[in-house]
Amino acid sequence: MEVVEDVVIVGAGISGLTTSLGLHRLGIRSLVLESFDSLRITGFALAIWTNGWRALDAVGIGNDIRQQHQALHGNVVFSRISGLQMFEKSYEVKGKHGDHEVRCVKRKFLLETLASELPSGTIRFSSKVVSIEESGYFKLVHLADGTILKAKVLVGCDGVNSVVAKWLGFKKPVFTGRSAVRGCANFNSSHGLDPKFMQYFGNGIKSGTIPCDDKTVYWFFGWYPSSQGNPSTPVLALHCFHLEKLNKNPAQLKQYMLNKLGKVSDEVRAVVENTDLDAFRSSPVTYRHPWELLWGNISNGNVCVAGDALHPMVPDIGQGGCAAIEDGVVLARCLGEALLKNQEQDNKDKGEEGKEKYKRIEMGLNKYASERKWRSIDLTSTANVVSYIQEADGKIIAFLRGKFFAPILTRLLFKKADYDCGKLRSP
Repeated sequence: MEVVEDVVIVGAGISGLTTSLGLHRLGIRSLVLESFDSLRITGFALAIWTNGWRALDAVGIGNDIRQQHQALHGNVVFSRISGLQMFEKSYEVKGKHGDHEVRCVKRKFLLETLASELPSGTIRFSSKVVSIEESGYFKLVHLADGTILKAKVLVGCDGVNSVVAKWLGFKKPVFTGRSAVRGCANFNSSHGLDPKFMQYFGNGIKSGTIPCDDKTVYWFFGWYPSSQGNPSTPVLALHCFHLEKLNKNPAQLKQYMLNKLGKVSDEVRAVVENTDLDAFRSSPVTYRHPWELLWGNISNGNVCVAGDALHPMVPDIGQGGCAAIEDGVVLARCLGEALLKNQEQDNKDKGEEGKEKYKRIEMGLNKYASERKWRSIDLTSTANVVSYIQEADGKIIAFLRGKFFAPILTRLLFKKADYDCGKLRSP
């Protein structure tokens, strides 16, 4: 049995729920398909910079998120080899659009807040997409349970292994050779850390801590598991085998991390020690080549992608989540312009064929793709450059990173965050 839906969004992650909420604010219903049986909280927390807050304000939940997360005052960079501080920068600076704002947000809280603003029944859980096919001006979305949805618009927000991105012709994201472990430590009383982003670099290892509130601290640990510590050496299959072995023994992975932290403060070491074992799971870091975004099809007809399905990037500039929220706002705006005009046209001529509606949708998605293409290329390219500088090994690069590159990179982060994706309705 085929069920007709105006807008089908695959994936109830950050970009999918933001898009759905943006459409809801405009009076447009959407159906969000989630393959899991509940909201996924992989990653535990994420940094939201100024641009992300503007986008959250656009969909009306910025203040709800702010009230539960403390503002960060700055970032401090240390050498994990010597333990010495290399650089410090305040986040209390002004940009083109006003004061900068940086907070570390718990992913679970963000997703639950987005979902709570949606009408009941918007999210359909345990709904895995297995294939997509053409059917005139519709796309037939086949689910694992045998259901077939007939979508007027299909949006892929289904992450790095996106079925929709594959249908559009995108290749699988590229493996960097690096692994990452992320988690949140919850304290019964105040953790005592300053509201600052603490980073540690050295010998190809990067780690850091970011307070979310006075009792929760997000941490991350990135490294090259190969014996040489060289990102070009590991083969993905062998790498994944190595990760699988570590993931089967969280206690071993936790001890491995503690041994590799280097010269960090006792407070930072206590954050990792205070984290439950079920948080210790390593995953490969992947990204999409910027030139694939340049030449690829972000949209095709009435289909498009957003979030990690569009621009998976290395996490070194903290813009992956922010970009996903931006995508949702821009996509909702462009789709809203197309679909609301269609409603006016439908009221004038009920017998009109679907061609005009399809063309308007196609134009709206092309507008979205055009706007997000260069922003995505800019962010993924910048993230790759920052990653290389932060992860590079050797005494010379370590010296340059501490004395010269750190302030330059920090200014670059503010520049990328000094961006406004606009409101849900065009002026």
